[in-house]
Amino acid sequence: MEFVVFTEPQQGASYDEHLAQARAAERLGFDGWFRSDHFLRMGDGDPKPGPTDSWVTLAGLARETERIRLGTLVSSATFRHPSLLAIQVAQVDAMSGGRIEFGLGTGWFAEEHTAYGIPFPPKRFGLLEEQLEVVTGLWSTAAGSTFDYTGEHYTLAGAPALPKPVQSRLPVIIGGAGPSRTPQIAARFATEFNLGFRSEDEIAAAFERVRRACEDIGRDPATMRTSVALPTVVAENDADYLRRLAAIDEDPDEFAEVNIAGTPAAAIEKIGRLRELGADRVYLQLVDVRDLDHLELIGTEVLPALR
Repeated sequence: MEFVVFTEPQQGASYDEHLAQARAAERLGFDGWFRSDHFLRMGDGDPKPGPTDSWVTLAGLARETERIRLGTLVSSATFRHPSLLAIQVAQVDAMSGGRIEFGLGTGWFAEEHTAYGIPFPPKRFGLLEEQLEVVTGLWSTAAGSTFDYTGEHYTLAGAPALPKPVQSRLPVIIGGAGPSRTPQIAARFATEFNLGFRSEDEIAAAFERVRRACEDIGRDPATMRTSVALPTVVAENDADYLRRLAAIDEDPDEFAEVNIAGTPAAAIEKIGRLRELGADRVYLQLVDVRDLDHLELIGTEVLPALR
């Protein structure tokens, strides 16, 4: 199983704070550092210093880290033209020496689109599917050939399909709890299927749906990585636990129902159950980017027991 730090910079964090967390995660032996792709704070609180662009952030981290995997969980299909996105991701992959992973979803946060004047169509699965066709089509086009595409949303003619990612197949992450369309899209395009913020029963059901979707198109389900993303708060005593929950505005009476919560031993037990459900990777959502002591605790008291 792999262990990835996953954070939410739209809640208020600077690039220097991203860098400090990513470097600490690398030093502590985490396998990856991923961030959300949002432009507006969720809920009350101070949004300063303001939003940061995920792919600009990852480009910087690509040059300032050495080993750790880097990616989005997930970028929104509403934010960028897929041709530009394919160029951006391939370039950042080269800047990292081949450590980038690409998560893409339909987008869901209508308020941030309104705030920044970004179109937010009511039906977005078609947009997502065409973006995946364009991005993966550009990356997989043979060197020296061009890429053409005609869809409802995008038309490309004679695209040189450059640059290419460093990785022969750059990992693509698709996630969600949709009962049919999401598993079908994941089976076609993804190297990893992710489910976040759900109960263990829902995780098991979603993993089974994506396995069936793979079988339906003749794909070996074993070629699909399955992963879980869950908010995480770990502490060695009640005072630290409650302080960390308060810092991210979480209710202590509800937080532990689904999430990775409590003592290091409780976190180890929860992650062990996720492994039994078939999770190959767990994303530990650490919303308070500045609490590096929290990251240190998980890296020293939880990870070693799970390795």
